[in-house]
This record gives sequence, C-alpha cells and structure tokens, in this order.
Amino acid sequence: MMDRLVKLYELPPLEDYINALREKGILVRRPRAYEKNQVLEWVETHFSKGWMSECDVTFSNSPVSSFIATRDGEIIGFACYEATYRNFFGPIGVGEAYRGGQVGKALLLHCLHAMADMGYAYAIIGGPKEAAPFYARVVGAIDIEGSNPGIYIDRLRGKDS
Repeated sequence: MMDRLVKLYELPPLEDYINALREKGILVRRPRAYEKNQVLEWVETHFSKGWMSECDVTFSNSPVSSFIATRDGEIIGFACYEATYRNFFGPIGVGEAYRGGQVGKALLLHCLHAMADMGYAYAIIGGPKEAAPFYARVVGAIDIEGSNPGIYIDRLRGKDS
C-alpha cells in the first residue's frame, strides 16, 4: 500500500459534480453530530470496523472532517480526512449500487477542497494500490516513493492491515 501525494492547489472545481449529483437527487454534505451513530453503522455494515473507527475520529474534529452522500434520506457513500493522521485523506466508500456514478469523485473532491481551505498545499492519500488509477485520474495523485507499506501497517500484528 503505497501512499500518494496530491496538489490541492490544482484541484478540479466541485460545481459540476454538485450539479450533476443534485439532478440525480444526491446530496453531498458533512454529517451532523446527531447522525454519528447512523453514519458509523452504515460504514461498518458496508465496509469494515477499521473504516468505522477512522470515521468515528472525524466527529471529534471541528468541523467534522468527513462527508456523506445521501439520496432520499439514505446514506450512499462517505469520505474522511484527518482521521488517522493530519493531512491524510481516507477512507472513502460508496455503496455498490452507486459506484461509477460520480459519487466517489464528489466525495473525494469535497474532502480535498476542505483540506485546501484549511491551508494545506498538498494532501496524502493512503490506500490500496487498486485505487491508485482512480486517484491519479481524478486529482493527479502520484505515488510517494519509499512509502510502502505506508501508514496502514498493523503495528499490533506487525503486518499490513
């Protein structure tokens, strides 16, 4: 799992994604504190306890450092930043029925724009190598040489998590 670097000062604009998703009845926004349990339950159910734990941390930040995508009042995706480490993006996940429909791109861009608004010039993206083409295509992310296995080594077990 090699980490990736993305320039936050060269991000694509959000407006096209916001408008395209709105036409499909999809809204991307920060979750509210009172929605924490619903969001965490959804993340654990659709992805993993580990991702749920990372998402949980975002509710301690002000503002909450995650975004959710909803349709008809139901969560269909989520993305986090500043969860495991400062200046790190991830995790991100979209429900199976909504993959390939711009939801992941919108969630990614909402988080990265929020990080740029915080004053970061670059962000680090950790994650599986299978996601590298997505990050390269959407935001021009490049591999950080020598970062394998990256931050997601299981320090309790001494292996990649």
